[in-house]
Order: sequence, then C-alpha cells, then structure tokens
Amino acid sequence: MPDIAVLDPDTPPAVTPRPVQDSHGRVVLAGEGLVKRFGQTEALRGLDVEIARGEILAVMGPSGSGKSTLLHCLAAIIRPDAGRVMLDGARIDDLGEGDRTKLRRRRFGFVFQFGQLVPELPAIENVALPLLLDGVARTEAQARAAELFPQLGLDGLEQRRPGEMSGGQAQRVAVARALVTQPGVVFADEPTGSLDSLAGEQVMELLTDAARATDTAVVLVTHEPRIAAYADREVVVRDGRIATTSGR
Repeated sequence: MPDIAVLDPDTPPAVTPRPVQDSHGRVVLAGEGLVKRFGQTEALRGLDVEIARGEILAVMGPSGSGKSTLLHCLAAIIRPDAGRVMLDGARIDDLGEGDRTKLRRRRFGFVFQFGQLVPELPAIENVALPLLLDGVARTEAQARAAELFPQLGLDGLEQRRPGEMSGGQAQRVAVARALVTQPGVVFADEPTGSLDSLAGEQVMELLTDAARATDTAVVLVTHEPRIAAYADREVVVRDGRIATTSGR
C-alpha cells in the first residue's frame, strides 16, 4: 500500500472516483422497497438501493433522513417492515437472529464513529476478535490479523491498547478489524466523525485503498462532503427515500 501523503486540511482531497463497472452481474447487496417504521415515524419509505462488488457508496442526508436506518437494514442489524435485503442474490432480512449474527460476523465488516475497540485488549487481539468469535484458533487469528498492520500503517502498534494510541491509529485498528474476515461488504458509519481532518483523510485513504484492492464493497454513511468525495457514487436520503444520486 502506498505511503500516506501529508494532506493540507484546508484543501479538498485530490480524489478521482474510480468508474464503477456496469453492476449487472456484480451487485453484491441490494435493498428493494425498504420500509421501516418506528412507532408512527416512517424512517424508510419504499427505498431501493444497489451496491456493486468493489463499489464505495456514500450515503448522505440530514439528521433524521433515514440514512443510518438504511445502513442497519442492509447490514441485517434490524429487519425492515416491508421490502427485502439481498446479498449475492439471496434474501437475508428474513433470517433468524442467530443466522443474521453469523452473517454479520462472517460476511460483513463494521467501522463505527468511535471505533468501539475493546479497551482491555491490545490492538492485535482487537483485530483478531471477529475471527476468534467465529471459532478460528488464536494462533491463526492473530497471524491473519498481523498481516493487516503494515498495510494500514500500524507497524509496531500490535501490543498497544486503544488508550495508548492516537484517535487516528485506533480508527485504523478498527478498519483492520473490519477487514480481517475478508468481508464482502464493509459498513462505515461516520468513520471519521471523531477525528481531525488530517487523521480522517488518512483513515479514508487506507480504507478505500484496502477495499478496492480486495474488491470489497463499502457503504459509507457521512454528512461530510470531503469524506463522501472518496466514494465512487453518492446517494442523498431525504424523508426515507433516495432523493438524488451522483457519481455514476
């Protein structure tokens, strides 16, 4: 992976979105007619979205627009009230809780705003954790985790705990954890929201480079245009529907 360039926080990132190939035959994840209600509030109103294999999709929109609800439905965290979610052509929203838990552990990766690392564990064990939870032997899990450290600029930090790292370093550990299972889709919910501009752009460069190298799709929820600029395509969610699409 290339070295990280020093970025001027006042200058927009020089990012050229990669043209997305025709998604026919390449759709890895799709939401079809998604409806989700919370009491009397309809968070999603018949929303349709497709994500191609290897595509980085930015989901934008004002607070309360439904973008986080969309991510949670696509990631099989919550079930839609109507519509369906398809992964590689197979329906996943109607799976039982146990099967959805296994699916999230094996097929999806997650990067959250505050990393959500386990504070008592060193970085290498935080990264290996999804593999350990899936029954992979500790030696193999840590060996697979260690392969990601040089790729994400984390050499020498394997034994540091989250409290002993900078915010940017900890978030790169979270990216490594999301990628360690070689998922088909990574869900990133405001992954740079707790970081300064420089650290945020470094995390985005590493996440997008790693995803493209492995043909991993990324669903990126953000309210920051300069972070959305790293995506191949942007959709804006308003009132539970896709209002606009750009980048294709």
